[in-house]
Amino acid sequence: MRTGKHPQKALTQVRINSLSKPGRYADGNGLYLVVDPSGAKRWVLRTLVHGKRRDIGLGGLRVVSLAEARDKAIEFRKIARDGGNPIEIRRRAKAIIPTFADAAQQAYDSHKGAWRNDKHAAQWINTLKAYAIPTLGEIRVDHIETRDVMKVLTPIWLSKPETARRLKQRLSTVLDWAKAAGFRAGDNPVDGVAKGLPKQPDRKSHFEAIPFDHVADFLRQLREANANEYARLAFEFLILTATRTNEVLRARWQEIDLRQNIWVIPAERMKAGKEHRVPLAPQVVKLVSRAKEISTSDFVFPGRRADQPLSNMVFLMTLRRMDLDFTAHGFRSAFRDWAAERTNFPRDVCEMALAHAIKSKVEAAYRRGDLFEKRRDLMQAWADFCHTETGADQDGSQK
Repeated sequence: MRTGKHPQKALTQVRINSLSKPGRYADGNGLYLVVDPSGAKRWVLRTLVHGKRRDIGLGGLRVVSLAEARDKAIEFRKIARDGGNPIEIRRRAKAIIPTFADAAQQAYDSHKGAWRNDKHAAQWINTLKAYAIPTLGEIRVDHIETRDVMKVLTPIWLSKPETARRLKQRLSTVLDWAKAAGFRAGDNPVDGVAKGLPKQPDRKSHFEAIPFDHVADFLRQLREANANEYARLAFEFLILTATRTNEVLRARWQEIDLRQNIWVIPAERMKAGKEHRVPLAPQVVKLVSRAKEISTSDFVFPGRRADQPLSNMVFLMTLRRMDLDFTAHGFRSAFRDWAAERTNFPRDVCEMALAHAIKSKVEAAYRRGDLFEKRRDLMQAWADFCHTETGADQDGSQK
């Protein structure tokens, strides 16, 4: 259906809103609003390109307003009048400037090599796919503004605060990558959302930590719980070595020297990316020896299949079955609190036991050793504290 041959700016916003019958409605100078049988409305410019009549799509009404469509039509007609091909120019522009979805994938690909944790890498891109790409996916990265970021964050800012904070950081990373790659200019639009978002409730401790004077009682409950033996051994091993879940679950026999009572965690499994030596107290050696007796795997704590470690959910599920709200990572906090409140070990020794990176670049440049022998005394004291409180003897067995 046509409403006239050459109307001059025949369309108004009111008329556009009232159009429902499928057809092509002219605005003038070759610009048309097309109403599809589905009810969708889109803009089309009919003009001559290199002597041939061409229809050029300008976008849907939901993303391109009447004023924007008129501006685009003027721009494209001028290009065609000057002998250019607006279709080819737009195609090249689209190829050069990626959409947010493409930029997110490219930013992910460029960063994932630095992430040692496969689970974190998967969560990073999946968060964007779930919450950002449905809204921003088809928008060119150079067109994204603060208001677009607000549309993504506002629905979950209060209902899912932790997810929203992580999403905000990942949006910022993608747009920083786009600027560094030459696809954007100016400030990162994520920086401007703080003024428009409400204050979130105070954050709880990132990891719910068990009080250190409850650790011994927890170990007693753990031994009495009807748990998988590998899971129980691994959990106690994690607590007594003050290490992280991924470091423990992927431990292999080749990393453990039972003659010198040392566990060497390779750099690729450490958060700081640096090899970490862990002294093993006799109580820990007994746990490892028991695992060795029942092991048929290269992993110290294998899962259902010998060629796979225990699931990274094993400690969480153990705590849930024991009806406890603590996290496995929180035992590291308990260890640090105990060291500060119950011992006189220097701060550096305690921090190195947790494999925390030295924040001062100057200090890091001069620090060559890892205070291993001092850490051996510290970890022995921690194992003694954990077992003495339960009535266990020095080698970890129950009296």
